[in-house]
Amino acid sequence: MDLDPRGLISDKPLDVYLNDHLAGARFGSDLARRLAGRIGGTTMNALAEEIDQDRQTLQQLMDRLGTSRNPVKEAATWVAEKVGHVKLSGLTAGHREFGLFMALETLSLGIEGKRSFWVALAGVADHHSELREFDLVALRERAAAQRRVVEAERAAAARRAFAAPAG
Repeated sequence: MDLDPRGLISDKPLDVYLNDHLAGARFGSDLARRLAGRIGGTTMNALAEEIDQDRQTLQQLMDRLGTSRNPVKEAATWVAEKVGHVKLSGLTAGHREFGLFMALETLSLGIEGKRSFWVALAGVADHHSELREFDLVALRERAAAQRRVVEAERAAAARRAFAAPAG
């Protein structure tokens, strides 16, 4: 459950859903920036910027709907991202390429969740006029394009991480 502006618990499913995705968006934005720094290149940097813009769009959408932010979820996401950094670096497996693969896979799955999120919101836009102020179709299509970019990187990382050692 989320806090409403009066500090009370909100049980409105849309508010909970939006806050869940805001938490995921923060995680995804941070992960994309870290990957852009690790992989480099204009494509990954542009992807990280787009993901951050999507997070900002979600914040604007929440503001327009009057959905308050859940500080507990935001703090928990920040902690999870920092703890996940160790696993996604490859340190726990002792293999840097595996860590890169896992980070890209995590980002890819998150982007697919974001695409599904925009689809779900478009499906209820008739019930929430504020949603019609956002181009949910374009946001869905952008998420699909982002996933294609990450999938190409993920596939290359999988080949490096799981290739048999040279004999």
